[in-house]
Amino acid sequence: MIGILAGMGPKSTAPFVDKVVQLCQQLYSAKNDMDFPPMMIYSCPTPFYLDRPLDHQAMENAIIDGAQKLASTGVDFIAVPCNTAHKYYADIQASVGVPVLNIVTEALRRLPVDSGRVGVLATQSTLDAGVYQEGLAKLGRKLIWQESWQRQVNGIISLIKGADGLDQAVQAWQRLLADMQGQVDSLLLACTDLNVVADRSPARIPMVDAGNCLAHAVVARYYMRLR
Repeated sequence: MIGILAGMGPKSTAPFVDKVVQLCQQLYSAKNDMDFPPMMIYSCPTPFYLDRPLDHQAMENAIIDGAQKLASTGVDFIAVPCNTAHKYYADIQASVGVPVLNIVTEALRRLPVDSGRVGVLATQSTLDAGVYQEGLAKLGRKLIWQESWQRQVNGIISLIKGADGLDQAVQAWQRLLADMQGQVDSLLLACTDLNVVADRSPARIPMVDAGNCLAHAVVARYYMRLR
């Protein structure tokens, strides 16, 4: 049984589960209901706010509590479709008795080999946590970042989290991509909230979606155990 520790943010949960289901169809031709994996999904509320500094201890405590609740249901492994949460990856893994997949590892291994300049689209908290910087440096890639881009990303996420701001978010997303065109070789989509706009308006710049990479890893691991 697959464990998915989601809800960070709440609107990212359903798209991630949808990706897992779609990949079951694509990767091993799942068709009938019984062909799909059993999944236990826990939507974990966390103390994340766009307008204030992240309380790392409170955040870590909430995520570990969610991981332990999920592990107690008998799942065989856990996926956490939240990039910021991976700042605490080692402690999350140590807190449960089942494997926890790593979204950062899965995303970095799928970067195009010719992408020397990488733009990371993430929350300010993810960037401040340095979740991707070390891995990019080890691969010899350069993180390209501008404060103006980050302000746009923050605004897009805020619109997505609102009740009726999706159309505005898509328009803001398109403006952001236009600003980044020619300044990066590839994009690393490192915020699962942003999937909502990325799916509606694909980028012309080559883009690696961390959430999609994690979904691939989930289905591959399930199918390997199934066989």
